[in-house]
Amino acid sequence: MSARLILASASAIRATLLRNADLTVEILPAAVDEAETKADQRARHASADDCALRLAELKAREVSRRHAGDLVIGADQMLVCDGEWFDKPPNRAAAAAQLRALSGRTHELVSAVVVARDDTVLWRHVERARLTMRRLSDTFVESYLAAVGDHALRSVGAYQLEALGVQLFSHVDGEHFAILGLPLLPLLGFLRDQGVVPT
Repeated sequence: MSARLILASASAIRATLLRNADLTVEILPAAVDEAETKADQRARHASADDCALRLAELKAREVSRRHAGDLVIGADQMLVCDGEWFDKPPNRAAAAAQLRALSGRTHELVSAVVVARDDTVLWRHVERARLTMRRLSDTFVESYLAAVGDHALRSVGAYQLEALGVQLFSHVDGEHFAILGLPLLPLLGFLRDQGVVPT
């Protein structure tokens, strides 16, 4: 029996990106306490890159321990603005506060991906993108959140660039797939080397 490809994430957009690339992938979210890990990384004065990689690695290794021989993809994304780390907003009020905090400013998205097998990391990669949000009026913030609903709570920064969230920005500099949460092109290169993707 050939090894399966597993995504250790509940992210619908990551699963869609992989499936759109014609990969057969099983979705098995990892049991990782992200808040605890971020607190630990902050205490260690880790960079956002290191924290994103750590979270991606923990996810990939945790699932790989339960599925011997399979290739497991772990991924994570951090949003950083002037040194401050942003998390997924827990509710609409927090989402509005995040959008107001990011309004008119440039922030970075740090996207990390790790592939593991049998609790061993085989490959890791991190990419950064810079996004500049236009100045948002309070009226626009409220109408935007009313339009997107709970989708605003599913990503750091309270937006999805692939949908209505594109209207929040004046400039985006970075690899499209990484901005969506998965550095897909380098991942496909690694999977091609492993014989998972045809050459």
